[in-house]
Amino acid sequence: MQETVGTKQKVKTTVGQDSKTSVSTEVDKIVIGSIAAFAGVVGLWSIACLASAMFQAGGPLGLATGWFKAVSGM
Repeated sequence: MQETVGTKQKVKTTVGQDSKTSVSTEVDKIVIGSIAAFAGVVGLWSIACLASAMFQAGGPLGLATGWFKAVSGM
């Protein structure tokens, strides 16, 4: 007579938990990169506007004088 022994194996599988974390991390990186790029564009635009204003006012002193006159209403 033959005896057979049955064994049970427990296999633990997790599906999707790690992939959700990595996708979320990648999306966060893209969002942060987009915000940083937009901030850089705004910074470059502000420098261009200040340079243009300084050129039209005749220099930094003329720009400061014009700004003071505009703010004070003189």
